[in-house]
Amino acid sequence: MGQIEAKFRVAHREDDLIIAQHFYQLWLDNQVPENVIIPDWQQELIKFIESARSQLDYQAFVAEFDGKPIGSVSCQLFAGLYPIPFVESYRKYGYIWGVYVEPEYRQQGIGTQLTQRAVNYLKSINCTQVILHASPYGMPVYTKLGFVPSNEMRLDLEV
Repeated sequence: MGQIEAKFRVAHREDDLIIAQHFYQLWLDNQVPENVIIPDWQQELIKFIESARSQLDYQAFVAEFDGKPIGSVSCQLFAGLYPIPFVESYRKYGYIWGVYVEPEYRQQGIGTQLTQRAVNYLKSINCTQVILHASPYGMPVYTKLGFVPSNEMRLDLEV
């Protein structure tokens, strides 16, 4: 398929289901086994989106081609992993998640454009920094947009 002319728009509540489906497919594309994803994933994701919309300035964007959603991204204020003792002008983080483009439309800049819209939204609500967790597939997209690797460290625990 050649280059397409995708249309981008702000997502609405009626798009929550497609955003949830894209997020689910993102995990499958990243080799997360289906059997470790909870059966009611769809309801849980929609509940999360509703909560983030009311408490964390959630916003999503959708890419369309021929009236069909082909990609999406979500962003919101970062809720934090610990209490934040700083003034907002010093630390008000935004978080981008769920950047997804249908496989047949990848490598055309759609993920980049979706991510840029999320960055612009977070900038418009005065975020001082944007955080995201990149898959190996997304790393080049985010690096091109100026994201730099952080000092996050992990330790897998045996269960």
